[in-house]
Amino acid sequence: MVGKLTDWEQRIGRRLRLRDLHVLASVTKLGSMAKAAAELRLTQPAISQAIADLEAALGVRLLDRSPRGVSPTAYGEALLRRGTEAFDALAQGIKDIEFLSDPGKGEVWVGTSESYISGGLLSAVIAGLAEQYPRIVIHVLEANTAAMEFRELRERKVDMMLGRISGPVRDDDLKVDVLYDEPIVVAAGTNHRLARRRQLTLGDLTDESWILAPPGTAVRDLVSGAFSAQGLPVPRLGVTTYSMQLRMQLMATGQYLTPVPASLLQFNAERWSLTGLPVSLGKPLPVAIVTLKRRLLHPAAQLLIEQARKATASASKAGTTKRATRG
Repeated sequence: MVGKLTDWEQRIGRRLRLRDLHVLASVTKLGSMAKAAAELRLTQPAISQAIADLEAALGVRLLDRSPRGVSPTAYGEALLRRGTEAFDALAQGIKDIEFLSDPGKGEVWVGTSESYISGGLLSAVIAGLAEQYPRIVIHVLEANTAAMEFRELRERKVDMMLGRISGPVRDDDLKVDVLYDEPIVVAAGTNHRLARRRQLTLGDLTDESWILAPPGTAVRDLVSGAFSAQGLPVPRLGVTTYSMQLRMQLMATGQYLTPVPASLLQFNAERWSLTGLPVSLGKPLPVAIVTLKRRLLHPAAQLLIEQARKATASASKAGTTKRATRG
């Protein structure tokens, strides 16, 4: 162990520079030393020297050169993975310092699906946080939590992902904080011919025109499964879209039905002239905040998570079951 530590100090620790790692990341991203030089405002010889210094310090080749450009070797990919974590940890540290020097100020990046961007739950979380910390800036990116890939999170594009998950998350690098279980309900415009019916079955809805997400999505699978469980054909498809704005515009015509999170009706039933139909699509789906286990979140991000727990408490009291943190 002593030998390894000595080797680190003499061969790597004193020779490997963050600037060189940044150069390697830029060259790999752009696939060209010339393009990296232009982006970083360095000369091409300086770029080549930085890569050569890294390869000399580590004793391995980090890039493959070809007429088409450059690409990382297996060694380069391994170093870049850890380098991304190192740069991210430094960035998080800077955010911690900024928050400590000016409490209540910071930036948070959240990935969430379009149904939560438009539906009202996220806006309630942000509004509640803004009442206490008006100088925290929230950046929201559209990302599909139900797909269970969490690419934006692993690439450090967001601090957390909030939304519906379609099943247990077993990835060792992820922490899942389940906020509550949310029913998916069938919504209709208040001018739809079935809107005033107090009793309905799924069989009454098979011939109606539905707006659904594209195939392979959690809610679409939930709808198909609910009808199949009762021996019914899948409902008649009218439109497929991810866009909640388009759904609401079409719902206003009174010609369509669509599955939506219960929170969307909670926040928007009156505003968008919607009503929930008295049918069940089956088991509620968990709504969670997903973060990286080994990534220490900065204080502003922690505050947003705390506010999300408060904002979802009312939904839990309305008939859903709050779940404990796991992961």
